[in-house]
Amino acid sequence: MSKNPSQNRLFSANAHSDKWQQSLAQVALRFNKQYQNQSFELPTEVQAMPIFQEWASGLLTGRLVSPFWEIAKPQKNQHCLDIGCGVSFLIYPWRDWQAFFYGLEISSVARDTLNARGSQLNSKLFKGVELGAAHQLNYSIEQFDLAIATGFSCYFPLEYWSIVLGEVKRVLKPGGHFVFDILNSQQPLAEDWAVLETYLGAEVFLEPVAEWEKTIKAAGAKVVARQSGELFDLYKVRF
Repeated sequence: MSKNPSQNRLFSANAHSDKWQQSLAQVALRFNKQYQNQSFELPTEVQAMPIFQEWASGLLTGRLVSPFWEIAKPQKNQHCLDIGCGVSFLIYPWRDWQAFFYGLEISSVARDTLNARGSQLNSKLFKGVELGAAHQLNYSIEQFDLAIATGFSCYFPLEYWSIVLGEVKRVLKPGGHFVFDILNSQQPLAEDWAVLETYLGAEVFLEPVAEWEKTIKAAGAKVVARQSGELFDLYKVRF
């Protein structure tokens, strides 16, 4: 599937200097296909897996959602950044919180969809979605009260996430919080889900939780809340 011109620039401008470009392009392609309801060609044995049946029927999505607002509910007039937002602004109740929301996404399809719909939902609170990657946040120092990143950390190694943590620290206000989820490799679904996602086009990294927590600590972040899910664990940290 061809990318639009802006996405081509995103993934080619620094292709020689940024080793993450190929991984970013693969993840973007995987989700562009899903958002456009394109078909995925998977081996028969993968299609026979129970987790594939749940994914194909749409039932799996609800089991994988990380409800960040349960441990970090945005407050009125806060400035919030949703990194890797997907189409979440069409799903979770951001308007009810009366906070200002900015989005960052590597899927051009999700970006275009949200920018077409978001301002119709609330033009005051919705500040638009930019096309970009989590390790290169093109925002001002101390711009946000809250940063959110759910649903994508598992597609990148911990080395990448160390860079992301540093970028988020830069754009958060003092005392601000970062809420993100990690794939808990000990959960019963984890290995089958990793197999499915790999065949859908995005490799999954099954990192031990202990290694994640070492990475968080090394970035100068302190865990202030944690919530376990069926596949993903939510973390709320402060720098």
